[in-house]
Parts: sequence; structure tokens; C-alpha cells
Amino acid sequence: MQQESDRLFAADIDPDLRKRFAFLSGGRAENGSPIIVFPEFPAFGELQEEEFHNVLTYLTSVPSVTASGVGFILVIDRRQDRWTAVKGTLLRIAGSFPVHLQLVLVLRPSTLFQRTLSDIFFKFNRDEFKMKVPVVMLSSVTELHAYIDRTQLPQELGGTQDYCHDTWISHRTAIEAFALMVKTTAQTLQSFGTELAETELPNDAQATSNLLATHTEKKGQMKEDLCVALGQGGRLLESINEPLQREPDYTMNQDELENLATVQRLLGQLDETETAFDDFWERHQTKLEQCLQLRHFEYYFREVRAQLDVVSERVEAFSEVGISPAHAEHILRELNSQEEKACDVLDWALSLAAEGDGLIESAHYAEDSILPKCSELRAVCDEVTSFLKTKKVLLLRAMELHHCLEKASRWCEEGIYLLASQPVDRCQSQDGAEAALQELEKYLDTAPQHQITDLNAIWRDYDSILNPELREQVEKVFQKQVSMQEMFEKRRVSLKKLAAKQTRPVQPVAPRPEAIIKFPMSPPAHRSQETRNAEDNILNVEHCRIVEVQVQNDGSRHGSLSEEEENLAVLRRHVMNELLETERAYVEELLCVLQGYAAEMDNPAMAHLLPSALLNRKDVLFGNMPEIYQFHKRTFLRELETYTDVPELVGRCFLERMGDLQIYEKYCQNKPRSESLWRQCSDCAFFQECQRKLEHKLGLDSYLLKPVQRITKYQLILKELLKYSKGCEGSEDLQEALSSILGILKAVNDSMHLIAITGYEGSLTELGRLLMQGSFSVWTEHKKGHAKVKDLARFKPMQRHLFLHEKALLFCKRREENGEGYEKAPSYSFKHSLNMSAVGITESAKGDNKKFEIWCNSREEVFIVQAATPEIKTSWLNEIRKVLTGQLKACRESSQKKASDTMSPSPTSNSPPICLSPFRNCQKSVKKGEEKKTDAVNSDPNSPSSPKHKGWNKASFSMDVPEVHDGYSSAEDPMNSDPEDEGGRKLAVGDRFTVVADYEKEKGGPQDLSVKSGDMVQLIKEGGDGQWFVRNLGSNKDGWVAAANLLTLITESKSSQSLCSSEGSVTGNLNTSSSCSETYTSFSDIKP
Repeated sequence: MQQESDRLFAADIDPDLRKRFAFLSGGRAENGSPIIVFPEFPAFGELQEEEFHNVLTYLTSVPSVTASGVGFILVIDRRQDRWTAVKGTLLRIAGSFPVHLQLVLVLRPSTLFQRTLSDIFFKFNRDEFKMKVPVVMLSSVTELHAYIDRTQLPQELGGTQDYCHDTWISHRTAIEAFALMVKTTAQTLQSFGTELAETELPNDAQATSNLLATHTEKKGQMKEDLCVALGQGGRLLESINEPLQREPDYTMNQDELENLATVQRLLGQLDETETAFDDFWERHQTKLEQCLQLRHFEYYFREVRAQLDVVSERVEAFSEVGISPAHAEHILRELNSQEEKACDVLDWALSLAAEGDGLIESAHYAEDSILPKCSELRAVCDEVTSFLKTKKVLLLRAMELHHCLEKASRWCEEGIYLLASQPVDRCQSQDGAEAALQELEKYLDTAPQHQITDLNAIWRDYDSILNPELREQVEKVFQKQVSMQEMFEKRRVSLKKLAAKQTRPVQPVAPRPEAIIKFPMSPPAHRSQETRNAEDNILNVEHCRIVEVQVQNDGSRHGSLSEEEENLAVLRRHVMNELLETERAYVEELLCVLQGYAAEMDNPAMAHLLPSALLNRKDVLFGNMPEIYQFHKRTFLRELETYTDVPELVGRCFLERMGDLQIYEKYCQNKPRSESLWRQCSDCAFFQECQRKLEHKLGLDSYLLKPVQRITKYQLILKELLKYSKGCEGSEDLQEALSSILGILKAVNDSMHLIAITGYEGSLTELGRLLMQGSFSVWTEHKKGHAKVKDLARFKPMQRHLFLHEKALLFCKRREENGEGYEKAPSYSFKHSLNMSAVGITESAKGDNKKFEIWCNSREEVFIVQAATPEIKTSWLNEIRKVLTGQLKACRESSQKKASDTMSPSPTSNSPPICLSPFRNCQKSVKKGEEKKTDAVNSDPNSPSSPKHKGWNKASFSMDVPEVHDGYSSAEDPMNSDPEDEGGRKLAVGDRFTVVADYEKEKGGPQDLSVKSGDMVQLIKEGGDGQWFVRNLGSNKDGWVAAANLLTLITESKSSQSLCSSEGSVTGNLNTSSSCSETYTSFSDIKP
């Protein structure tokens, strides 16, 4: 037999086998030698050596090893050939036969001549064949039968075998293919088994589930291959047994029997392989399923362990004492509520522990890992349950002590009230004094029911709940009892003296103011009017020496103040506790949203539920919520907790973190986009599944609103703290923190409007900070040439939304959008903008206290703006003044700096003239100055500094200066002069001033003087409230005007510096690049 790697298969040499120049008939000699028949084949000599060799090699490999070892018998049929054919056949066989030969039988040619030739030549050429076995020349098949039984020969050799060469080839091909399939299947199963055995178990449930599914799928494929092989073997077996099926008496030859045995053996191997594989797969599948159970158990263990930690933290956060009975009852209710929520977690934990026990009982391979976790779950559950029980017991004890203290405190207060309510006239007689004494005695008889009698017993019985605060509270109540008893004892002594002997009548006198008792608590509800009136008539009998009243009054007053401060401190602590509790809850809610929704958007297991609209949109849906969470969790909550005992100082924490709280502006700006995305996907399965897992009753949209609600909640809490902290240290910080929080809310609100502006081509960020925004009615006026012409088309005002920035004022048209929620928010179409460096204002327009004017470029363009209320108008005017003042200050500082850098010492400097006028003829004035070669006027080093005016009066704020007074140099800058104190000089009658703001007579009194911006007036006398009596040098009329409207123009000492040329031109050495209009639009903070 050849080696397995070199073995030939029938399918490989099928064409050569089908030529049938040699075949195995299946016959055997008496000694078991296989018989190979070489039938008549005229073209035998034309066969290729390779073909001949391959066929002989294959035929000799078919019989069993035992049969092949005996040796082959060759039957060569050459009855129809010549001697040469016989010779050639023998020579080829002798040279190519691959295995042992036992006998060669040759049926020589049947013709006489060829037979004679074969006899002769065979004798002479025997040695030429070089065969070690006998070669027998036979003349007929009858002689052949003497060597081989007829039953072992095919019919063409006179035998009885029904041999079909095609069937033999088909069987051999099928058997070999089946054997190859069995071998391949066995190798595949072995490789798969090795792969399964070497596979590492995953560390998470999803990977384990995927691995189990993959292995199960491969196992199914293996089983299919096994079924295919078994089916093919069965069909092959049926084909081999087919002759027996047709003829029951049919006797198989040896080759057929060997084929049958081979197929049966292969089928048996397949059955054994399948059984072994099934056993292995069952073990592997069990291990994978146990691994999956373990991973699920570990996952739920982590989940329930985290929930137990949360429950423990929340339970530990509950106070065991409280600050009052109501507070303790509130804590107990909250604890009971928390216990109900914890029961679900505890039941889940115990159920998971029972599930772990079931895994251990089912002989799980990871028993060593499961058992400690089950024990830990039960231990933590017992700990939480015990902790809850202990907390409840302590709270009940605390409530008991609080009720005891409250009862004692109430008894003391009612006793003090009794002392204060005893009328004076009842003590004037002996009977009255006795009645008052009995009243006191009767009240004192109730002391054992209400008083704290044994302080040591309190320390002993309530030791488990007594913290320093509660201990101090007990001591205060006890001391209050002692003080009250002392007051009663003094009153008793006094009344006993009165009851024993009334030596002289006692007249009621009015108590001194300091003797009036102030009670910390209101009297009982059943007090009569007579009793209340008695509070104002405290007994003060000087002749009977009832001097304890004053002592009692002083003690009561101090006690009242102390009680009031204590009550306020309690209220502050209550508000602080609310702040901390809600802050902790807020942080937990943010974490819940981020873990339960945001993180799940990246979870591959939830990817199939995620709609396409949410892909890569997490930042849009949640905004900067992670940043908000990190700030509150890591910073703000921890810092707030440090102020637990000093809530009145918590304003400092807000002030220090006010910059960090600006992150809410970004969140609120993103809220419309988030709301729109939520409405688009709110019904998707992803959100529903997340909500189910979190067991939330409310949808995600309610939790996305939490940051907006939280930032608005702070100002309410700060207001409450401020209400209870007046006069305390830190109240100013609380007020400042409240103002800052309100400023943030305003900025957030403003930014929500700002992002809705459409149509503005530039960048809004370049306009500076948004200061104010609001809706107004607006009219416009335009100046054509030298005359003002109303825009007659604007009888009806335009509705505009104004946005005041540091550098520009925007006019927009409000447009309401359709939709719900944030989608209904308005948008603003940009219409016009004014550069604040070119803006001026007039406080009042057309006698309407809600209107004012905004204009620019020497009133070329005027906007009459009507606010909804005078208050809104005032707030806008104040803000615009601040902007203009800031611009003026910046302009003057820049101008002074450049002037100091470029000032020439020579009076004949050739520096170009500088004009700071905002009006168009400024350049004209400069040119005239150049034509006249006017010398520059150097600044006086003694010129006055910036204005020191401190208020605005009734004067309108108008920068509408006639063109005849356009030109001002820096030396003429009105802000460089002080109308009241100019370089230390006092005001004098005859001083002249220029008007810088219009003033309407109808706005003031009958003696007021109407003036226009640019008029020159002369001071006659100085009045009060910032009013001066002046004469208009132009109209020669006298009257009162506001000093805020005037700036020094002409004085004796500075005429050389302040006068303009007759042409209105000014020359100077100053070099400035500032906008000229800034000089005129910045007189906003001038105050008389």
C-alpha cells in the first residue's frame, strides 16, 4: 500500500480506468490472491507509461493489506492478438508491476500460426521477461479454469461473475469520497472542539451572549455536515447492497464485501464522532450558559450594590435629631418615604442573593465568586435595614424630647404671660392680692406636668441623641424654667406681703418705657380685649416695694431678644437645610439623566432603538449638562456644605462661584434646539426604554428643564435667607449674591432674545455686552439740509424691539413663531443699528413722560421712542447715560494722553488744527482756521479736572447744539470745567455759561426759563436744589434753569482758553483719533 499522501483515487484517474485495459473483477484464487484481468485491448501498445503505471498502482491498492500480501494473479487475455502483443504486455508488466506477483496466466493467441510462434518464442525469450513468478501459457479458458474457479472469473473468461466496470468505478469513487468526507468532518470537529476548549470566557454578559450564539451557530453547521456525511454513507451502503435487494440469493464477491465493510466502518466512525462531539458540546454549552448566568449575576450585583450605596448615603444623610418637633416629624416622614423606596432595592438584592444560591446549587463552576457576593448582599441589606430601624428609633426619641422641651418652653412662656397680664387694680386690695396669689399658686401646681425636673435624667435617658446643639437647647429651656420660677417666687413674695397687710392704697402709675415687657410669643387665642389691655399696665407699685417688675421686665426683654435671635437662627438653618437637600437631589437627578439617557446613547446594546435623528446629537439634546453636573458635584455642593452651621455667610460662596454659574447661560441658549430635538424624537422606543429602566414617572423633557428651574430657585432661597439674616454678619454678601443671581437671570433672559436675532450680517459679539433689551413704539424723523422734516408716512408708530449693547443699539422687528414650547419663542428681524459713539439722547419728547429721543449725527436721524411705563424709560436713559459717560471718559483719557505726547513747546507750531466737534461743519471750521493761520492755544496746566456733578435734575438730556457753536477744542471740553468749583474758584454773579441740554419751560414752574442747547447764559443768583437764576444773553430773558444743563464757557481768568473764534473754528496742538461725536454724547453723569 502506498503512503496516504501519495495514494491515488479513482476520481483522479477516472479516464484511465474507463479504458478498461485492466480491472479487478473481485475474484480470488484458492489461496486468497486477488485477480487482476487484462482483457483484450488492441491499443495496449499505445498506452502511455504513466497511464499504465497509475492504473496498476491503483488496482493493487484496492484489496486489503492481507490479500495484497499473498500476491496478485494476473490473467492476460491475448487470444485475439499476436505474439508480439503478448510479448509487449509481459515486458511492460514485468517492468511496471508495483507489488508482489504470485502467478501470471496468459491466454495465448488462438490462431495456429500465432500459437506456434508464441510457444517457440516464449521458450527462447523466457529469461527476457525477468519475472520471478511462473508465467503459464494457456490455450483456452478451460485450462484457465484449472487454475482459477469459474465463480471467481468474469463471464468473458468463462466465469459466472456479473462484473460491471462502470458500477465498480462508481462504487470506488463514492467510497473514497465518503471516506474523505468522514476524515474532513472528523478533523473539523476536532478543530472546533480545540477552539471551544481554548476560548477564554468573556467578562461581560453581552460578549458572553454573543460568544454563545456564535458557538451555537457553528455547532449547528457541524451537525449539518455530520448529517450530510451520514446521509451520503447511507445511500452508498444501499447502493452496495442493491444486488442483494434485487436477488436475495446473490453472493457478493470479495471486493464488494470489502467495500461494504469499509462503508460500515466509516459510518461507525461518524456515529462515534457525533456522540463524542455532542457530549463535548453539552459540557461546553453548559459552561457558556453558566458564564452568561455569572455575568448577568455580576452585572445586577453591581447595579443593586450601587443602589444600596445610594440608599445608605441617603439614609445616613438624615438627621437623627432635628431642630424642632415639626422638623423631626418631617425627617421621620421623609425617612419613612425613603424606607418605602429602599424596600424595592432591598427586595431586589435579596432576590439576587437567592438567585446566586440557585446557581451554587446547580453546581456552577464559579461558586467561589458567587458565594461571597451573596453574603455581601445579605450583609448590606441587614445593615441598611438595621440602620433604618435605628434611625427611626432615634428620631422617635428625639421627637419625644422635642415635645418635652416644647411643652416646658410653652409652660414658661404662658407663665411669663400670666405675670404680665395680672392687672394693677387687682393688687390694690388685700382680696385682689390674694386672688392673684392663688392664681400663681394654681399655675405652679401644673409645673410637674410640664417642667423638666431632672436634668441628669435627661442626659441619661436621651444620651444616644444628644448632640451639642440639642444639649444646648435643653440647657436653655432648663435655664428658662429657673428664671421663670425666680420671677414667680419674687411675685409671690410681693403678693404675700400685700395680702398680709394693706398699709396704704396703691395707685396705678404709668410704667416707664423700659419697664414694658415684650413677649416672645403671642398670647393664647382666648385672650380677651381686657386682658390684652392689661399688658400695657404692668404692676409698678413704688410704695409697696414691688421692685421685681423692673428686674423681670429687663430679663424678659433680654430673653425675648435672645428668643427672637434663636428663632431666626432656626429659620436660617431650615432654609440652609432646604438648600443643601435640594442641591443634593439636583446633583443626583443630573447624574441620573447623564447615566440613564446620555450614556445609553453610546451603548451598543441600545443602538437599534436609537432613531437616526439622534445620531451624533447628544451635545444638542443635553447641552453642557455634563459641565453643570461636574461643577455642582465637585465644587459647589461641597462648598455649600461648609456653610451648614453658618447659613448667614453662604452668600460668600455664591459670590465666589458667580463666574462659574455663568455656564447656565450656555445651557439656556441651547434649550430651544434641545426642545426641538426632543419633540421630534419624544415617542421613540429609546426614550421609553431608558425611562422604564430608570423607573421614572416623568419623561426626559422634565429633567432637561431641571437646570433652568435650579438657577431660578437660588434667588428664592437667597431672599429667604436674607429675610432671616438682617443685621447679621454676611447679610451684605447675601444681598450682593442675590443681586448677582438676578443679574445672571437677566443675562440668561437677554441672551435667549439675542440668539433669536436674524438678518444681522456682522458678529453680535463685536457689539460688546448686551445691557438691556425691550419692546418700544418708535417714530422716526429725518433732517434734510438745514430743516427738520417729519416722515409723514409714520403717523402710526413702528413696533420695534431694541437691544442696547456697549457699542451699538439695534432696532429689530419682533416676529412670533408658531409651535409649542420653545418653538413658539419669538424671533427678531434686524432693521437698523446705531453706533453708540455717535448717539445722543433727549430725555423728554413732545411732553410725554414715556417718550425720549435717540439721535445721531447732529440730529440728522432722530428716533422718538415710547416706553410702556415711565419707569422703563428711566431705566433705559440711565443705562444709555452710563454708556455715553464711559465713552467720554475713554475719549478724554486717550486725547489727554496723546496731547501730552504730541504737545509742542513752541507757540508757532505748524501742527494741524484739531476739532472735536461732532458736527459736519467741523471740518469747515478747521479749514477756516487754517486759512487764517490761527495760532494754537496751549492747554493751561491749571485747567480744572473732570466734573464732580452728582445728580440729574429735571433738565432734558439733549445734545442738539446749533451749528454756530459747533467747534470745541480739547481746551474747551465742557467736561474739563466745573460750574461750581473751577480750580478752587467760587461761583460769582456775572459768570457766563453755555447750555448743553434743552430745557422746556412747561416742564418746570412758571419762573423757569426755556433754553436751547448752545445758548449763552449769565448767572444772576444761585438757588437751592441745583437751580440757578440766569439771564439768556440771546433773548435777554431771565428765569430758573437746572445747573446740570450748564457748563462754564467764559470766565475772566480763562477767556483765552475757552472762547471760540467768531467763525466757530478752533486750532490746537492736540492730536486725537477719537470720534468727535464722543465729546458731545457723553455728558450723561453731570450732577449738580
